[in-house]
Amino acid sequence: MYNQFKKLIFIFVFNFSLFLILMIGIQNSSSKKKINFITSETVSLPVSFIIGISFISGSLTGSILKIKFSDSKK
Repeated sequence: MYNQFKKLIFIFVFNFSLFLILMIGIQNSSSKKKINFITSETVSLPVSFIIGISFISGSLTGSILKIKFSDSKK
């Protein structure tokens, strides 16, 4: 149980640090796009922010799923 909690804390700290680096990196970004959803669209966001957030969310989701599936095999 303690080992799982330790892994989970590491995952969140790592992804939060990636998020902070992303925020620092997009300060001078000038190219902006809108994301189209089914019924609406977002405000104009920098392209680097869109790509970075999708990478971070994928990393977070994949890491959490890996922990959950490795625990169910035991």
